[in-house]
Amino acid sequence: MAAPVSRERPPGTAADAPASVLLVDDQPARLLAYRAILEPLGEDLHEASSGRAALGQLMQRDFAVILLDVNMPDLDGFETAAMIHQHPRFEKTPIVFVTAVNVSDLDRIRGYELGAVDYVTVPVIPEILRSKVSVLCELHRKRRELQAANEELAVANDALRTEKARELQQLNHSLHLANEMLAARNEELLRQVRERESAEQQLIELGRRKDEFLAMLAHELRNPLAALSNAIHVLELSRDEDRSALRRMMERQTRLLVRLIDDLLDAARIGRGKLALKAAPIALKSVLDAAVETVSPLLTAGGRLLQLDFEPGAAESIVQADPERLSQVFSNLLSNAVKYSDSGTGITLAARGGAGWIEATVADHGIGLTAEQAARIFEPFHQVDAAIERSRGGLGIGLTLARQIVEMHGGTLTVHSDGLGHGSRFSVRLPVPAEAAPAITAAARAPQAAAVVAGCRALVIDDNHDSADTLAMLLQLLGHEVRCVYDPLQANAVASEFVPDVVFLDLGMPRMSGHEVARVLRAGGRGSTLVLVAVTGWGQPEERRRTHDAGFDHHLVKPVELEVVARICAGLPMAAAPAEPQPTGRAKH
Repeated sequence: MAAPVSRERPPGTAADAPASVLLVDDQPARLLAYRAILEPLGEDLHEASSGRAALGQLMQRDFAVILLDVNMPDLDGFETAAMIHQHPRFEKTPIVFVTAVNVSDLDRIRGYELGAVDYVTVPVIPEILRSKVSVLCELHRKRRELQAANEELAVANDALRTEKARELQQLNHSLHLANEMLAARNEELLRQVRERESAEQQLIELGRRKDEFLAMLAHELRNPLAALSNAIHVLELSRDEDRSALRRMMERQTRLLVRLIDDLLDAARIGRGKLALKAAPIALKSVLDAAVETVSPLLTAGGRLLQLDFEPGAAESIVQADPERLSQVFSNLLSNAVKYSDSGTGITLAARGGAGWIEATVADHGIGLTAEQAARIFEPFHQVDAAIERSRGGLGIGLTLARQIVEMHGGTLTVHSDGLGHGSRFSVRLPVPAEAAPAITAAARAPQAAAVVAGCRALVIDDNHDSADTLAMLLQLLGHEVRCVYDPLQANAVASEFVPDVVFLDLGMPRMSGHEVARVLRAGGRGSTLVLVAVTGWGQPEERRRTHDAGFDHHLVKPVELEVVARICAGLPMAAAPAEPQPTGRAKH
């Protein structure tokens, strides 16, 4: 029998020493081949030419793995394995059977029952055999490391128990002092817990105040917006062509303010996980058309040329989406393309599709992005360049909202730029359902303009004179008789004298809130037939519930749409009208 092979290893613990490997085969040529294959591993190789010789080797040392030939005279591999694993010392020793014949399933099962961990067939593939043995040797070393660690831990535990016994004996002499120290420590821990709870409450309160600030900011911005919007509608109805340019400018700025407010509120809703989608099957082209229509004034004013590049049939693909939110995404991307490109340059809106997906891209030839800027472009409130942002406007949250909305649709929003001065390309990829329901087009979703019906008596109650006066002018141009009240305390008296059919009532007024005014008006003689419309900067669901509970029939968020006001007035008992816009759930009187 050949002497064991020992490879030098770096000095270290006993667990780093070579593992012993036993090679058992009655054919010397195979033993020589196994040795040649396994020597590069640097393990401690031992040989045995029979099952009995292998048992003798086991009495001398432990082995990490046994490579055991199945077909041997005297004792075959299965019998040898059974005898090895009968000994408690070797019952966990892994055995790899080597066989030159096809092994039946029954023989494999028998081998595994006897403790085999693997089979290797002859001729042996060196790399496979070397890999299997290497893994088993490494597992053996890990077991030795664990055993050594357990032994060290046992020694440490013994020492610790001895030390603790000594310390306990010492502590028994000063038990009262120890109790006082423990009480002091407990008090300190309680103080830290209270401080942490207080800090957490402060964070919660700060978050609540932030949301309240955003809502208040939106409310305060909507008041001047309401006056601007009403003035725009007045100019529109006056048909004064000399003022058309002024009206278009005011309309653009009003829409910009509305979008900024909506972005702020959406940022707060997403932060609280309260932004909900109203998904329905819709053609992507309908969404893109709505977005293009929204930014058309910006394209015209900025002198940008919009080019459409749709693959045949791509834009007609049906997606399961919230049309309003998805249109908001593309409006944002197109607005940014206008904002960050020069006048006279082109902007491309493209669409292409594949199996199960549709992708729309917005590309410009503007200032472009560095790799670092592209990596951070979707971070909330991140600005590419503060000076550029100040000159071009924006809050730094539009792209953040766009990506989050796309991801809520199960899609992705990515950006690519070849560098500064080479423009940017934003790509929205959305899943396409395998079987889509009939699409809802934007036209089908858009509210239809109602016929203007004269004869309504409308009372406007708002402490903001501009908002009240412009809304009154708008109602008058629609052909209705209007009265304004700026002091909520005078509302009931004026209503009793004027006897309105509908009351447009602001909520946030001094001395008497709109909710209180509504309750007073409802308690009056015509309270059961009076139509009450809340006109406010507050649009949260809880505020809508409050207006409903106070007796309002409608809840409009400033700035109100001309079409909505016209439809409310047209829906009064004295005139036939289409379905009511923006109902709060209260039965119509």
